[in-house]
Amino acid sequence: MVFDLIFGKERDDDEDKESFVEIDKSGEEGRKVQVRVESLEEYADTDKVQKLLREGNIIFLKIKPMRDKDLGELKRAVAKIKKTITAMNGDIVGVDENYLIITPDFARVYRGEATSQV
Repeated sequence: MVFDLIFGKERDDDEDKESFVEIDKSGEEGRKVQVRVESLEEYADTDKVQKLLREGNIIFLKIKPMRDKDLGELKRAVAKIKKTITAMNGDIVGVDENYLIITPDFARVYRGEATSQV
């Protein structure tokens, strides 16, 4: 007993090994990602965009038709889509003035090298 206190107990081989959890991703390996080009012509089209996003599609969204019609309506539609993206941990970025790129949680849009702020 005293010997064990001084030198410690013998450890099992299982305790020395790192414990880890295996995650089965076999269902995602064969899955293909679709990149869709859609047009936002009216506010009702946001429902279709949200549905496609929830299905795991990457979307190039043309916003020019709605921007030309009603800028206020466009802002409302983008806010609705952005709320869905935030909830899904997705990503959104504007390209030029005419397109948005919208991605689900498994994809990110590269915006250049990240600079650390000190």
